[in-house]
Amino acid sequence: MYTLLLAVIYLAFISLGLPDSLLGSAWPTIRVDLGVPLSYMGFVSMIISGGTIISGLMSERLTKKFGTRGVTLVSVLLTAAALFGFSTAESFWQLCIWGVPYGLGAGAIDAALNNYVALNYNSRHMSWLHCFWGVGTIISPYIMSYALAHSVWTSGYRTVSCMQFGIAAVILLTLPLWKINKPAADEAQKSEVLGLGGALRIRGVPYLLIGFLCYCAAEATTMLWASSYLEGVRGVSKTRAAAFGSLFFIGITAGRFIAGFISDKLGDNRMIRSGTGLALFGVVLTALPVGVCSMAGFVIIGLGCAPVYPCIIHSTPANFGAENSQGIIGIQMASAYVGSTFMPPLFGLIANHISLRLMPLYLAFFLIMLLVMISKTEKACAARKAGE
Repeated sequence: MYTLLLAVIYLAFISLGLPDSLLGSAWPTIRVDLGVPLSYMGFVSMIISGGTIISGLMSERLTKKFGTRGVTLVSVLLTAAALFGFSTAESFWQLCIWGVPYGLGAGAIDAALNNYVALNYNSRHMSWLHCFWGVGTIISPYIMSYALAHSVWTSGYRTVSCMQFGIAAVILLTLPLWKINKPAADEAQKSEVLGLGGALRIRGVPYLLIGFLCYCAAEATTMLWASSYLEGVRGVSKTRAAAFGSLFFIGITAGRFIAGFISDKLGDNRMIRSGTGLALFGVVLTALPVGVCSMAGFVIIGLGCAPVYPCIIHSTPANFGAENSQGIIGIQMASAYVGSTFMPPLFGLIANHISLRLMPLYLAFFLIMLLVMISKTEKACAARKAGE
C-alpha cells in the first residue's frame, strides 16, 4: 500500500508538470493565430500565476480543513477543466479567463503535495518526485509539436486536458491510500494556522521567500521564452522551436533523477549552491552566438535548476519546524509565483521593445540574487537555532 501511494503521488507530480510547458511551446503559433503581440504571453502567465499566489496563500487553511488528498483531487480537476477551456479559446480574452481556474488549481496542489512529501519522505524522493514533474513538462511540448505539425494548437491543449482528467480519476479511486501517513497529517492539521504575518516574523523566512522568488523568476522565464529565443535569436523554425523548447525540461528532469542519488549525501544547501552555479554556466552558453551552444545551454540551465526547488522545499521543516512547514511552504509557493507572475511578462516587454538577446543577462541577475538570499537564509537560521 505504501508503494502504491507513492506511485499515485508520482502521478500527481506528472499532472503538475503537464500544463506548465504548453503555453511557452505553443505561443509562437498562438500569437499569430489570435493576432496579438509577442509580449501578450506575459499577461496570460501573469493571470495564471496570480491564481497560484491566491491559492498558495490559502493552501494552509484548505489543507488543514480538507486534507492533502482532497486538495489534490479538486486541484487536478480544476486544471483539467481549464486546459479544456484553453482548447476552445477563439480570442485572447478567453485565454485570460481560463487562466484563472488553472492558476487556482495549480497553487493549491503545489503547496499541499510539497509539504506532504517534505514531512513524510526523504530528500531522495523529493528530487525524484520533482523529476516526474519534469516528465510532465517534457511530454507536453512534444504533444504540442505534434499538434502543430498535424492539426492546430487547440488539439494539443485538448489532449493534455484528457490526460489530466485521467489522472484525476486515478486519484479519486485511490483516496483511501492517503490514510497510510495519517498520523503525520493529523499532527499537521492540529497545529495553529501560521499565516503570512506569523511566517514573516520567523528569522530567515523573508530571505528565503526572496530567494525562492528569484529562482522561480529565472525558471519561469526560461520555460516561457526558450522557444521564442531559439526562433527569434537563433533562427530556428516555429515547429522545431516548439520541440526544442523542451531542452530545458529535459535537463531539469535528468538533473532531478541524478540528484535523487546524491541529495541525501550532499545535503540540501550544497545541492542548491552547486545547482545554481551550473545554471549560471548554462546561461553563459545560451549567450554565445552559436545555435548548438544555445541549445546545450538550455539543457545545462535545466540540469542546474534541477535540485534547487525540491531542496528548498525539503529543507523547510528542518529549518523552521514541522509545525510551521505547511504555512511557510504555502507562502513560498505564493512568493515563487510572484516571480512567475511579474518577471516573465517584464522580460516580454524588454524583448518587445529592446531585444530578445537580453534573455541571458536577465536570467543571470536572478540566479545571482538566489545565491545571495540562500546564503543569508542559512546564516539567519543558524543564528536563530543558536539563540534557542
